[in-house]
Amino acid sequence: QLQASGGGLVQVGTSLRLSCAVSGRTFPSHHMAWFRQGPGKEREFVADISWSLGVTYYGDSVKGRFTISRDNAKNTVYLQMNNLNPEDTAVYYCAARYYSGDYYQPKDYNSWGQGTLVTVSS
Repeated sequence: QLQASGGGLVQVGTSLRLSCAVSGRTFPSHHMAWFRQGPGKEREFVADISWSLGVTYYGDSVKGRFTISRDNAKNTVYLQMNNLNPEDTAVYYCAARYYSGDYYQPKDYNSWGQGTLVTVSS
């Protein structure tokens, strides 16, 4: 089970950190990711990280501004978001992938959190 938190209303250019608490066993082969869905938009890949080696992937729109990380001891994944802009406004979802697949494809993820809303105001 995944529990996302940390969303809120922020100003342009500021930062926010999202958390995703993972309950249950995790395995080295697992990947964790963040996706987002803005108003009237399709779900978009944001970032992915492997539990074991911490290898990361990022969507083009967030590269250089967002950082995904994990704390294996706390079974928690984070998304540090810097220099936020109004285009980042969305519901952010954390997701878990238990098997091989495409890291950017929502259909390849097996478990989803409930989402947390991030609103960036200008």
